[in-house]
Amino acid sequence: MTIHNFDEIIDRRGSNSFKWDLFSKEALPMWVADMDFKVPAPITSALHQAVDHAVFGYSMESKELRNNVVTRMKKLYGWEIDESWIVTTTGLVSAFFAAADLLCKDQGGYLIQTPVYMPFNQLQDAFGITRQENALLPVITGNKINYQFDAGNFSAAFHTGGVRTKMFLLCNPHNPVGKCYSRDELAIMAEKCLENEAIIVSDEIHSELLLDGNKHIPIATLSKEIENNTITLVSPSKTFNIAGLFCGFAIIANEDLRKKYKKTVERMTLHVSGLSLVAAQAAFSGECDGWLGDLNTYLTLNRNHLVSRLTADLPELITTVPQATYLGWLGFGEPIEKGKLTGEPNEYLYKRGHIVLNNGAAFGPGGEKFARINFGCPRSLLDDGIDRIMDALK
Repeated sequence: MTIHNFDEIIDRRGSNSFKWDLFSKEALPMWVADMDFKVPAPITSALHQAVDHAVFGYSMESKELRNNVVTRMKKLYGWEIDESWIVTTTGLVSAFFAAADLLCKDQGGYLIQTPVYMPFNQLQDAFGITRQENALLPVITGNKINYQFDAGNFSAAFHTGGVRTKMFLLCNPHNPVGKCYSRDELAIMAEKCLENEAIIVSDEIHSELLLDGNKHIPIATLSKEIENNTITLVSPSKTFNIAGLFCGFAIIANEDLRKKYKKTVERMTLHVSGLSLVAAQAAFSGECDGWLGDLNTYLTLNRNHLVSRLTADLPELITTVPQATYLGWLGFGEPIEKGKLTGEPNEYLYKRGHIVLNNGAAFGPGGEKFARINFGCPRSLLDDGIDRIMDALK
């Protein structure tokens, strides 16, 4: 039985790492959403074999890779898809940018649920389209914060800003709050989209990073009608820590929608590299699932450790207890109100504690006074990060 050492410290400085090499050497980066763990051995083995072949011509996805995606959806969710439904993309950000270009460019609006992953908030600037927002409702108990979906507010958000909603951009599991939407919540969202003739584009990139044994439900699996109205985006990138290789998949059952989407992807020349296809094929082969099981156990323990230490040592902060992802969402409202912290929390903590977190305001309305922390790292680094936050707030 292979033992995966997630406590190993890997020196990533000097590797052109966006996460580690952008800031000073004194800083501890806990911001960009990649993990500080080695990828599973089957992925590195497949990449070594490809490199040893020593020819790097133009590549296309193999039949085996497409079959691996089909098999994985069946294995994880009982979702039977056809390999012809799969459109390979250079990752999920480019995938939902392509969807926005296709669906919203003729003065259509897109609906998101804030606070949400930063690029969701940027589509209106990229395409000159209208962003429509349904705020998730924060519920605070002690120093824990939970976010709830409000069906009434969601329904009222359609066609706001004087334009029709053409696309609902769903983040499930939700980044940054770590929420796994329930079947009932997803059903309400899907039915409202059908009523309002809005296509669902569901970013499910964190769908396999499940803590405490939580379950993920692809919204397209609720019914054939919903499946026909959905573009589902999946990728091995976050799950298996290969985000820098840039490969993802759009699963589109609707033939007409799929043809139009493929033309958009081709027009945007979103070519996927050969090595990323090799890595994705190995990642989705099933050979890495033992590693993934151990990873999710470790991430669950890291999350518990983060919440426990914050509760004991920094009770003035509020924190999510994420059901999925390796991302925590920290609220600094009380230190700000008491004058212990001034300005943006992430900037203050970088200057005073040499720790790099994501600026909560970048996640849209509701993100003010928050910062996102990445706990996908060895526990010793997590403790170091918490200590730095404590020192900065003294």
